[in-house]
Amino acid sequence: MADYYSVLGVEHGASDEEIKKAYRRLAMQFHPDRNGGAKESEERFKSITEAYDILRDPDKRAAYDRFGDAGLRGGMGGGFHHVDLSEALGIFMRDFGGFPGFEEMFGGGRSRGGSRAGSDLKVSIPLTLTEVAEGVEKRITVKILDACEACEGSGAESGTRPTRCATCGGSGEVRRAQRSFFGQFVSVAPCPTCAGQGKTIDTPCRKCKGEGRVRGEKTIAVQIPAGVSTGQYMTLRGMGSVGPQGGPRGDVLVVFDVEEDARFDRDGADLYTEVLVTYPQLVLGADVEAPNVVGNISLRIPSGTQSGQVFHLRGRGLPRVNASGSGDLHVRVQLWTPQSCTPEQEALLVQLQSAEGAPPARRSKGFWSRMKEALGA
Repeated sequence: MADYYSVLGVEHGASDEEIKKAYRRLAMQFHPDRNGGAKESEERFKSITEAYDILRDPDKRAAYDRFGDAGLRGGMGGGFHHVDLSEALGIFMRDFGGFPGFEEMFGGGRSRGGSRAGSDLKVSIPLTLTEVAEGVEKRITVKILDACEACEGSGAESGTRPTRCATCGGSGEVRRAQRSFFGQFVSVAPCPTCAGQGKTIDTPCRKCKGEGRVRGEKTIAVQIPAGVSTGQYMTLRGMGSVGPQGGPRGDVLVVFDVEEDARFDRDGADLYTEVLVTYPQLVLGADVEAPNVVGNISLRIPSGTQSGQVFHLRGRGLPRVNASGSGDLHVRVQLWTPQSCTPEQEALLVQLQSAEGAPPARRSKGFWSRMKEALGA
């Protein structure tokens, strides 16, 4: 996915006003109603609106600047933040639809003579932590509405075709002018006769009953990037159901559900795990095996290591989504205490106990204070 700042053509330190101006200029250029509803312009319009919607919000922008798309999960919109066309048009109208001449500039809005797009579909994909670490391709089967073959999606019986709506003249909308104390107001609404399609069907297709689409299934290959988290999602543009009477396809939203791995606690791209070690290993030092997502990793424990000490293995965590590098693996070594021992082991422990001196006084800083310092908090 392209960087949001690059999409708008602004620097990372751009002011709110610079972001707003850049979006308005690009939105005017790629608005679907200014480009005959061209699919390429529509996709570009959705992309720049998506970028603007993130960067105009101080909280979302701060999360994105720090963590990339991974910072937008949870309360920030579910991870990969995407907008469909109706949302994009709503955002554009909300922020820029109030200046004089707007209606004329865009031909009265998106509904003018345009077919409605198909609805978006939402699919959940379960993932293991191993699949998250490496990235994976998944194949999903979705139930969609496909174009009717009998009428080629038009909704009209073979040998006939739709006609222009007599009520709206093919615009798909009706206007009503009202006068008030403050002047004349014009309201615009979808045409009640053609439901905003701009055309009517006198002889509906017998197979689809004039809808122009029938139920079907579709198998889609989804390339899932490494490092995703539960709740994040990606949008497959134009892969959903076709719109009524030849309308464009909607999108498929693929939501990720990552299975918990009992070996690790996860914080973004960082992983936390624990390794049990014996008292001699802590005192004398040893090489131990620590779990990694794929296989194990060798960890050198220096002599004199205290139980509870954390070792930070840089770059051994999960890949960062849409960013270079990986997180860290944090390994805490914990003293393992046997619940029982042999007579020989007990005799040795008694001998060791008599030979050992008293432990030192508590350090001025506790474990959690030292943890915060080590992590730079």
